[in-house]
Amino acid sequence: MANYAYLRVSTDQQDVDNQRHGILEYCNKQKITDLQFIEDTVSGKKKWKERKIGELIHNTMCPGDTLIVSEISRLARSTLQVLEILEVSAEQKLSVHIAKQNLVFTEKGNMTSTIMSTVLGMVAQIEREFISMRTKEALAAKKAAGMELGRPKGKAAKVKLDDKRSEILSLLDKGVSKRSIAKIVDCAPSTLYDWFKRHKIAVKN
Repeated sequence: MANYAYLRVSTDQQDVDNQRHGILEYCNKQKITDLQFIEDTVSGKKKWKERKIGELIHNTMCPGDTLIVSEISRLARSTLQVLEILEVSAEQKLSVHIAKQNLVFTEKGNMTSTIMSTVLGMVAQIEREFISMRTKEALAAKKAAGMELGRPKGKAAKVKLDDKRSEILSLLDKGVSKRSIAKIVDCAPSTLYDWFKRHKIAVKN
């Protein structure tokens, strides 16, 4: 029986290293040895059967072999594909270990019934992880392309109260207090005070 560790490779080397570390730590606790690491390049266009994990499950692994991934979202890019991989693994009598979630799907333990009993709780968690993973990948791609991440430095060119400038100045001319103006334009007093400072508007009251 062979043990295969599957890694989803992306542009973020630290992410790949974290996957490897999580798998090794898990296997050390579970006394799983003689790991063969399989690295698969991330591609949203190809379905799992057309990628290395598909070749691994369909052509390389034999009944009784074990597949380990760092977390369940590393198996594929959608919940449906993840469940399909688990179903095919059950049919081929393969064991699937998910290190981070500490989940083990084995044919001996009736993997099909195990999947059905846990799927409802897994779906929400899987989707949250997919969203997080896609966000990280998008940010990594932007960073690799030389794009600056985060909010632009310095003050914004325009703020919300700028659209109410004429109304605010009109109220000031009528002698309305700053706190009353803040209520009228629906903002915190501190926001209004900052706006005055931003535009260097001298206010007495």
